[in-house]
Amino acid sequence: MEAYKRVKANRGAAGIDSITLKDFEGNLKGNLYKIWNRMSSGSYLPSPVKLVEIPKSNGGKRPLGIPTIEDRVAQMVVVMTIEPSLEPHFHEDSYAYRRNKSAHAALDKAKERSYLFHWVVDLDIKGFFDNIDHGLLIKALERHVTCKWAMMYIKRWLTVPYQLKDGTQVQRDKGVPQGSVIGPVLANLFLHYVFDEWMKRNHSNIPFERYADDTICHCVSLKQAEFFKRAIQKRLEACKLELNETKTKIVYCKKNHRDIEYDCIQFDFLGYTFRPRRSIDKHGEVFLNFSPAVSNAARTKIWETIRKWDRRYWVPLTLEQIAEQTNPVIQGWINYYGRHNPRVLREVLKQVNMKLSRWAQGKYKGLKGHKTRTTYRLGDIALKNPNLFAHWAWGVKPTASPRNRIRQQLTE
Repeated sequence: MEAYKRVKANRGAAGIDSITLKDFEGNLKGNLYKIWNRMSSGSYLPSPVKLVEIPKSNGGKRPLGIPTIEDRVAQMVVVMTIEPSLEPHFHEDSYAYRRNKSAHAALDKAKERSYLFHWVVDLDIKGFFDNIDHGLLIKALERHVTCKWAMMYIKRWLTVPYQLKDGTQVQRDKGVPQGSVIGPVLANLFLHYVFDEWMKRNHSNIPFERYADDTICHCVSLKQAEFFKRAIQKRLEACKLELNETKTKIVYCKKNHRDIEYDCIQFDFLGYTFRPRRSIDKHGEVFLNFSPAVSNAARTKIWETIRKWDRRYWVPLTLEQIAEQTNPVIQGWINYYGRHNPRVLREVLKQVNMKLSRWAQGKYKGLKGHKTRTTYRLGDIALKNPNLFAHWAWGVKPTASPRNRIRQQLTE
C-alpha cells in the first residue's frame, strides 16, 4: 500500500495494458493483493515495457520505457527494500534520487566551486541509461543487496523487453529503462562505482557535482582539465560506456575583464547556464560575476508551453479561472528557475502577460486592437489584486495606467 501511494504521487501514464492509476484504484486492495501474492511466492513475472520516444531539444529522440502500474508498484517495493542499504555508501556530491539531496543543492555547490576554481570539465556520457552493462551492475548490486528475492526480481526487470506501438517486442541485454521506478536507483549505484568511487581513489583533489549522469568537475588549470578528460574517457571505456566528445567540454570560468581569453566560457547544468555576468558591488563598481541563470533551452521550453496555452479555450473563462489553471505551472518555474539571477526569468515570464493581453483583446470588443490600453487594464487589475497570478506576486506585473501608477505611489 505504501509503495502504491508513492507510485500514485509520481503520477505517470499507463503501460502496455492501458490500465491507468484510476483504473487500478477501482479494485485497489484486490490488485495489491495479487502483486503481494505473486511476489511472495516467487511467481511474479513483469510485463514488457511500453516504449515511447520523447523529442529532444537537439532534434533527436530519447527512449522512455513505461512499465505497467502493477510493475511500478512491485519495483517500488524493491526500491523501499534496498535503498536503506545503499544510501549510506553514496558520495556526498551525488545529488540525484536521494533524500535530503536536490538539484538546487547541486547548483549551489557548483556555483560556490566555480568561484574557487577557474576551470570546469562538463561531462556527457553518450546514451548512459541505454548502455549500462548488466554484468557490472549486478556485480555492484551483489555487494550491497542481501535480499535474494529483491535480486531475483531486479534481474527479471533488467531483461524485460520493450514493446513498440505495433506490438513488436525488442529484447534487451543492456541498459535500464528511463521511466521505470527501479531505474534511477540502479543507475545511481552503477555510476557510484564507475565514477564516484574512482574519483575518490584516483582524483580526490578534483571536486565534482553529479546529478544522475549530469556531471561537473572543477580543475585548477587547463592542463589538469585536459589530463582529467583523457583519464575519464579511459575509465568510461573500461566500464563499457562512451564519453560524448561533442557535448563534453572544458570551460573557463571567467570572472574578470582582464582574465585570459578562451573560447568556451559557459556551461549548462540542470537547466541553468553558468557564464560571466555583469554585476554591481556595494560601491557601485561593475564587475564580472560567473554565475547561473535559467538556460536558453529552459527558456525555450517555457515559451513553448506558454504558446500552447489555447486562448480560444480561455474565452469563456474569467481571469480568476485562468489564474487557477496556470498558477501551478508558473509557480513551478519560479520555484526552480528563480533561485539564481531571477531577473532573467522575470523577462521570460513577461510572455505570460502578453498571452493574457491577447486573450483580453479577443474576449472584450472594447479592447480589440488596443494593445497599450489592454496592458494598462491588466496592470490596473494587478495593482488591485497583485497575488492573482504567481508571476504578478513575484514582481512580473503588466504596466498600470499612468493615473493609477501615480495613485499607487502616493498611497505607498
